[in-house]
Order: sequence, then structure tokens, then C-alpha cells
Amino acid sequence: MYVVGVDLGQKRDHTAIVMVEKPYRHPLLSTQDETLTVRLAERLPLGISYPRMVEVVKFVVGMGMRLGYVPGQVACKVVVDATGVGRPVVDALKDAGLGCQVTAVTITGGDKQNYRRGGGSSMNVPKQDLISQLLLALEEGDLKIASRMKEAGTLKRELLDVRMSRRENGTFRIGAEEYGQHDDMVIALALAVWRTKCW
Repeated sequence: MYVVGVDLGQKRDHTAIVMVEKPYRHPLLSTQDETLTVRLAERLPLGISYPRMVEVVKFVVGMGMRLGYVPGQVACKVVVDATGVGRPVVDALKDAGLGCQVTAVTITGGDKQNYRRGGGSSMNVPKQDLISQLLLALEEGDLKIASRMKEAGTLKRELLDVRMSRRENGTFRIGAEEYGQHDDMVIALALAVWRTKCW
């Protein structure tokens, strides 16, 4: 199965798309490898239109569907950051006939995940949950980045740039923007990893 994580941007932030492979595991076999592998990580050019974003995501989903088809199993899932302007793009993705489930995630500063009322497959997810689950997968060796991938170095650099700091009011600031770096691919990857492990 392939999970495609999408962190939306347009004028100031890039849209990032990351595709993670989750090996199909037969429920009766316990020795199969369950390691997630990042197969694609791309940052789209600034200013790209929302219809073009949908077109690119549809292309990536098609790649995942061809690569990960197992009869009787879900081949692909898409998870999109719906925070801010993301809702119209999520609606466009749902209307695009991707052939897989699209989950909209609003990234929050809270401390609990929950379904959004009237949102169908929409969730509110704290950023700290996304990032901590990603870091845990990396630390435990449950996530690998394909070395031949063109943007492997960029993704690894972004992972190193992400910081967590405590604010005066007790909340946490997680990201790389305050430090003058990008974290678009990290967020897309965190969404994909979260989707493979949760809900």
C-alpha cells in the first residue's frame, strides 16, 4: 500500500508531496518486514495553481496504485493538510476520481485528535502528535528514506532542521520556519506516517 501525504502551500510556502510505501502484511505471517519506505518526496514550485496541484497528486496516486496493487487490498490512501486554505483543495481532490480515500487533516496546537463534525473523513490532529510519531518511526528504524530518490538529501536536511521549543505560555513551537528553514516535506511525511499508523 502507498500513502501520499500532501502539505499544501502556494505563494509563500511550497506544496510538498511525499509517498510512503507500507508493505502488505498477511495477518497470519509474523515475520514479514513492516518498515515504511519513503519512495517519493517533491516540493512543487511556488505559485502553482490549485488545479495543477490536484493534477500532480493524481499522477502520484496513479504511480502508487500501479506499484502497490494487491488484489483485495486498498492500494493507496491520501492525507492532506486542510489547515487554512486546504479545504477547497481537499474538495477538488475528492472530486478528482483518485480511486482512494482522501483524509483531510487540520493541524492544531491542541493535545487531542478528534473527528471534525460534519467532516466525513476529516480529523483535527495536534502537530506534536504528527512530529512525535514521525520521530519515533525514525528512531525505531521503522522508516527508511530510499537513497536513490532525487530529493532524499533535501528531506533529510529538513528533518534535521525541525526544532521543538517551549513558549512562555507553556505551549510548544514545532517546526523549522522560525529558524529560517523549510519543513514542508517533513509535514507531508509526518501526515503520511500518521496515516499508516493511526485511524
